[in-house]
Formats: sequence, structure tokens, C-alpha cells
Amino acid sequence: MTTAHWNVMMAKCPSRTSLARIANKWTAMIVIGLSEGPLRFKEIKATVEGISGKVLTDTLRALERDGMVTRTFYPEMPPRVEYQLTELGRTLSEPLNALRTWSETHFDAVQEARDAYDRASKPSEDDLITSI
Repeated sequence: MTTAHWNVMMAKCPSRTSLARIANKWTAMIVIGLSEGPLRFKEIKATVEGISGKVLTDTLRALERDGMVTRTFYPEMPPRVEYQLTELGRTLSEPLNALRTWSETHFDAVQEARDAYDRASKPSEDDLITSI
């Protein structure tokens, strides 16, 4: 394996595809969900509320292709399939769980900033009258 010095800030850097994959909200939530251990498809869907079956399937396939998730089929009755993070996928657990913690910890401050911005951006009655 060669050591390349990638730079996602460069327009043609191929490492941008990796960043795009892990920066996707569904990828982040799936990796966070799988960081506790292997899960079946329905368990992931229940953990990541709001994800459609198609998006979950597509995201799991993409993560498997990128080497971050393994899919294990158990030929039993009824058949069982489990997904789990690979060694590479587990390297994402810490930074993505840190983002989760940051999001949950600072959401009130973010919401306050949004509300303040929206109030400041909303035209006043005087502005509306003078624009008529």
C-alpha cells in the first residue's frame, strides 16, 4: 500500500468521496448505532428512527463497499443477517460519537442562535409599511 498525502480541500482529491460518505447524516447515525455491536436490519432501522428501508439498504451497501461494515448471513430458519463495523468502521465510532455528543450538548445554544437570527431577519412592521 502506498502512502499518499490526500487533501480533501483540493477539488479533484479522491478522498472527498470518503468524506462525503462519512459526513452523510444516515451514515453517521448507522455507524453510531453499530458502535455498540452487531445489529440486524430491523434493529438498525428501529435505532435510526426516520430512515427508510431503501435508504438504509443503500447506505449499508455503500458502507460495506467502502470496507466499514460487514454483512454476515446465517443460514438458519428463519435466515438471519447481521451488520457490524469492521476494524476500519470502528475507527469512525469515536469521532462520530463525539459529533453526536456535541450535537446533543449544544442543541439549546444552536436553537437560541437560530431563533435570534430569525427574529433579526424578520422585517418589522415599519419596514413593511415603508415598502408599500
